[in-house]
Amino acid sequence: MVVYTQEHVYGHPWDRVTAAAWRKFTDPTSRTALSHVADVHTLQRRLDSDTGRLHAARSITVRSPPLPFILRRLLPSAAASPNGAALCHCVETSLVDAQRRAMDVVVCNVSLRGLIEVEERASYRPHPDRPDEWTQFRQETTIRCRPLAALAAVAEKVETRCAERFLQNSAKGREVVERICRYLEAESAGAAPSAV
Repeated sequence: MVVYTQEHVYGHPWDRVTAAAWRKFTDPTSRTALSHVADVHTLQRRLDSDTGRLHAARSITVRSPPLPFILRRLLPSAAASPNGAALCHCVETSLVDAQRRAMDVVVCNVSLRGLIEVEERASYRPHPDRPDEWTQFRQETTIRCRPLAALAAVAEKVETRCAERFLQNSAKGREVVERICRYLEAESAGAAPSAV
């Protein structure tokens, strides 16, 4: 099992960063940077009138990195492409508490779980040093290669390779959120060049 954490400080206020995070997958100019994302659908959205909290669930379909030969052999022939990648369906659940300025996101794969389990937990909070200007983003990802658990050395290589790809994709996602934040900042100042 591989577990890694990342932290990033956005030089933007919490409300702008969380608005950008919601737009990350639907922004047309993000498609190139986030080319691993094949499809996104909102499954549920509910505002709790008592607490003011937003609960949401989205379906996200991603293209996996090329899988090692040993894992491709375990996939049904329809699930793997000739280059060794597979489509993986995930569910993202989000809880937004605007009053507390807290957003928590959990993403888990629902397909390919017989091969690999991935869980990402992310939080967005005002930065303790500059709460009205900066946002602290924290992400913890757990990756476990199930069928190879008995072969620890092989499982470790597969998990490490997957972690490297997830780290690359996370960096791309942060770049997209930063770009959308800059757009939103320009838009609020009345200087946005074009719609996102």
